Amino acid sequence: MHDLVIRGGKVVDGTGSPARKADVAIDGDKIVAVGDDVGPGKREIDAAGQLVTPGWVDIHTHYDGQVTWDTHLTPSGWNGVTTVVMGNCGVGFAPVKKGEEQFLIQLMEGVEDIPGTALTEGMTWNWESFPEYLDALDKMPRAIDVATQVPHGAVRAFVMGERGAKNEKAEPQEVAEMARLVKEGLQAGALGFSTSRTILHRAVDGELVPGTTADREEVMGIGRAMGEAGHGVFEVASDLAPEGDELGWMSELSQETGLPVSFACLQSPMDPDQWKRLLKACEEDAARGGKLTPQVAQRPAGMLLSFESTIHPFLFHPGYQPYANMPEEQRRAELAKPEVREAILATPPDAAQVEGIVAIILFGYHMMYPLGDPPQYEPAPSDSVAAIAERTGTQPQEVLYDIMMENGGRGFVYLPLLGYANGSLEPIREMMLHPQSVFSLSDGGAHCGVICDASVPTFLLTHWVRDRDRGERIPLEAIVERQTKRTAEFYGMKDRGTIEPGKKADLNVIDFDRLHIHAPEMVRDLPANGRRLVQKVDGYKYTICSGKVIYEDGQATGALPGKLVRGPQAAPAS
Repeated sequence: MHDLVIRGGKVVDGTGSPARKADVAIDGDKIVAVGDDVGPGKREIDAAGQLVTPGWVDIHTHYDGQVTWDTHLTPSGWNGVTTVVMGNCGVGFAPVKKGEEQFLIQLMEGVEDIPGTALTEGMTWNWESFPEYLDALDKMPRAIDVATQVPHGAVRAFVMGERGAKNEKAEPQEVAEMARLVKEGLQAGALGFSTSRTILHRAVDGELVPGTTADREEVMGIGRAMGEAGHGVFEVASDLAPEGDELGWMSELSQETGLPVSFACLQSPMDPDQWKRLLKACEEDAARGGKLTPQVAQRPAGMLLSFESTIHPFLFHPGYQPYANMPEEQRRAELAKPEVREAILATPPDAAQVEGIVAIILFGYHMMYPLGDPPQYEPAPSDSVAAIAERTGTQPQEVLYDIMMENGGRGFVYLPLLGYANGSLEPIREMMLHPQSVFSLSDGGAHCGVICDASVPTFLLTHWVRDRDRGERIPLEAIVERQTKRTAEFYGMKDRGTIEPGKKADLNVIDFDRLHIHAPEMVRDLPANGRRLVQKVDGYKYTICSGKVIYEDGQATGALPGKLVRGPQAAPAS
């Protein structure tokens, strides 16, 4: 008799094969049989009419701090995710010298918009080296599996001190020491190394992430140490400027080491066709034996703007300043008053005094849309704030204010910054279906006050498979394969990601027709009353990790079978 049998579901096994009706038998933490008659189970789940999929494997999250206090890593856990990879974008919390923890906190707070007060109160620092950080994680109970990467920012600050923090040039011996620490982290169990090379990533004090301007000798030296370790993804968050130089060293490193070098591939509104060049560069690299890999988003990388967000269109209005630091309930009540609305709208900031992303947040009306409930992530150009204002004969800022005052002052304006230059998701669809791309960039656990994309694994099913009406959809089997098998194997976790005998028993049972993503809401459930955006979901009947049911009808069961993934995981013997 098996420990658990999932009976009669529509199995989408993650291999890309056609869905089929089948039973799944589990013993311990492994799948042992998939077929028509697998025998009885001590517990049986009736999955008739439901989808049965592998657990989602999310490779771009920032739970590096939250993992030390949250056993369920929400909101990813709510969305059927059973494995997360954290330590992206060059930021994380090891290695660290005693007394310098606050530097890494303000770095994470600035880059990933995670409240520093929450990190300060929530984390217990009982490590210095990266292997000690892994040991600390290994001792903690949790519901899902976590995997790590060694962050360049922490390594550089550890080795070079203030010089490293300020992005001064590393001497050869410093590069060698950084390489040694990265190799040590990989040998202890990290699945990769990450670095940031974008000017958008800055600490609270305004300084660029350590490593942002690292020269070729530094990145190649670290990459070669990864080659010596024999495994790992070299993950890069880059502005790709100059494009040829950045792609050049990445491609060279991949070909030399045989390891994947991965970068965020997004559609820029300033260069809407760049993504096509980037995919072509990956194809050319593959022809030369490299593994240059584009990480692609599945919906636009954007911001949710509300009166509760970290930044919003009225933040710099002089008339808004008396209300900026009020308690939330009091502020909402004041903003609802007609005379307050009039005073705020009458004092816009000077457009000539702002530029870049701030200018877009304040005045990019053609790029702003009501998010709505249920959320609309592929709005038509006619739905933009600019279009609404023209159609109704009002000013765009009036439209913005009224949208943000919906739902009792909790309304959201959607600002898709990257991936929506054409007013549709067709470029993202092409990137998603490219044979070399991997699904990524959910940023689970990060950007707490302005982004909420941890629901992307669910969005893959609701939007791309079931609901899309402004273009072609994507077959269910292709979506599941790319969010399970492909993401797992990309980071060397060949023990999971498919529903096959011998594989790790990480699964979802999903009521596909009921699957629904709710509108975002701002909550204060982080340590120190820290705030974050979350989205609730409906439709996950069961989520199973290592053979244990961890969620049932969206509620945590209390089971905590999750583990730290230490190093690459071999595929089971056939």
